[in-house]
Amino acid sequence: MPERRSIAIAGNIGAGKSSLVQFLTTTYDIAPFYEPNDENPYLPDFYKDMKRWGFHSQLFFLSNKFRIHQEADRVPGVVVLDRTIYEDAEIFATALHQMRRIDKRDWATYWGFYQTILNAIQPPDLMIYLQCSMRTLRRRIKLRGRRMEQDIPLSYLKRLERLYERWISSYRLSEVLVLETDRLDYIHDLVDRLEVRDRIEALLPQALERNYRPQPK
Repeated sequence: MPERRSIAIAGNIGAGKSSLVQFLTTTYDIAPFYEPNDENPYLPDFYKDMKRWGFHSQLFFLSNKFRIHQEADRVPGVVVLDRTIYEDAEIFATALHQMRRIDKRDWATYWGFYQTILNAIQPPDLMIYLQCSMRTLRRRIKLRGRRMEQDIPLSYLKRLERLYERWISSYRLSEVLVLETDRLDYIHDLVDRLEVRDRIEALLPQALERNYRPQPK
């Protein structure tokens, strides 16, 4: 049975997580696990009224991300996760709690559930954190055209960014690779693709070398 390894992609809204997952699953024979955005029935209402729907939306993400982590833990070989359960709690739910969109009672319930989950899942073998400027984030959000994201306040994105930087600076559960994605085009640029491959393979050499897919010329 192939040795199990997991890669997690972390980063703010619009940082390029899904694009990197696409690149990795095209380059290597690995299984992707995507964030359940389209499945969250609270998300459209959440963007209209964060205080009313913040707890509901985050609890949905937490429970479904727990399921995704469990599924990924059972898959042999290499898997890649588009955003992790750590970000749900440490970044997005924390931001809403700071903004008083999740009250103290709901926060205690949420955080207790999160701490229980942490004891039931395996951390990734490699955490890839994508950094980019606020200007790039906003441009990408606009270009991908998800209607519910178009009116996200700049102050909210900046708050998420601060929480991301604080979280990744203290993250110790696995190896961490930080990629600056403002000008990094691993989808279309050959030089960038090779650079990203080299940096990732240096941290998970044997697992990825066995799963490399030679690209057609």
